[in-house]
Amino acid sequence: MLIKNIRIENADIGSDVRIQKGMICEIDENLTALEGEEVLEGEGGLLLPPFVDCHVHLDTCFSLDATGPNLSGTLFEGIRVWSEYRKHLDPEEVKERARRTLKLYQEKGVQYIRSHVDISHDLTALRALLELKEEVADEIEIQLVAFPQDGVFTSQKVRENLEEAVRMGADVVGGIPHFELTREHGERSIHYLMELAQKYDKLVDLHCDEIDDEQSRFLEVLAACAYETGMKGKVSASHTTAMHSYNNAYCDKLFRVLKMSGIHIIANPLVNVNLQGRFDTYPKRRGITRIKELLEHGIPVSMGHDDIYDPFYPLGNGDMKEVLVMGLHLCHMMGYHELNDSYRIITRYGADTLNIAPERYGISVGKPANFNIFKSGSFFQVLRSREGIRYSVRNGKVREREER
Repeated sequence: MLIKNIRIENADIGSDVRIQKGMICEIDENLTALEGEEVLEGEGGLLLPPFVDCHVHLDTCFSLDATGPNLSGTLFEGIRVWSEYRKHLDPEEVKERARRTLKLYQEKGVQYIRSHVDISHDLTALRALLELKEEVADEIEIQLVAFPQDGVFTSQKVRENLEEAVRMGADVVGGIPHFELTREHGERSIHYLMELAQKYDKLVDLHCDEIDDEQSRFLEVLAACAYETGMKGKVSASHTTAMHSYNNAYCDKLFRVLKMSGIHIIANPLVNVNLQGRFDTYPKRRGITRIKELLEHGIPVSMGHDDIYDPFYPLGNGDMKEVLVMGLHLCHMMGYHELNDSYRIITRYGADTLNIAPERYGISVGKPANFNIFKSGSFFQVLRSREGIRYSVRNGKVREREER
């Protein structure tokens, strides 16, 4: 296939891209089509690497009709509602809901996903999603996080489930230190989870400080562990919304530790703006980590949709551009270059968070032909017009075509 006249990642001039055997084999101007070669006209549109969702819960997506609503809109009621429903999970029902979610993602140009899977009660959902992961591997790449929703030290059973989940094939060790019984339990859980990840050579991604409490400071503990263990690039902290309540002097110290540790921060703007600030009257906090300041300090930030039509979030359509736009609004990132360059948050920075090997992701010769094409020629115009993808290409084949 030859793709003519596209602008790669906001380039000022157009290029042509040739694909053979599912790989990018040539990028240049004014390439001539070979005999019998399929030609796709890009019309000066934008070409980007595939979108990456670094944080979702495939086991809960599309469960709201069955679980019933979260009347208070708080994170803690969401956990209670889900915890009751999970006692009766059916593996085929889990897979069916997850397939519906993956279809949304594919339509929106998402090709890489990290999903947390609750293993506190049992391993039903994990078994189902491990099967689904293999079934859809050619279409979309999924990482699964063994997530102890109840906290590591609430019971011996949770710890047993967690280690069994890792042995079964979970890619990432998860946790939730701010939901443990005490501050001491939270710190202890971080050390326990880091040791487990090292034992099985796994990545780490903890729900960390997803609370409005300015005294919730487990992120610094996780970052220090990442630094001390040498697990640079393999550790992520999701949410970190307590950071919006930290004082600036503390944040200045914290950013230094985060930079030293090589930790990745994953923001979830749609869900956290809904769940956080629920205990405030006025002023209400925005419920978002300090994305702009983190990036300015050279700390990588990626994003996740987090939830879709479940007790934690009643909306959602799998569009990572929508997630990004919410984050940009909340963090006052409305400058032209901030907007135009923000695609990196849901592409390259996301790929780094998932620890995808550099040779497997990006737009250059010798890499897999995985990318999205838009009608507009810049990401600023894509965001401004709210346009969908024209084409989503996976392994050199056009998988999705969206109405313009």
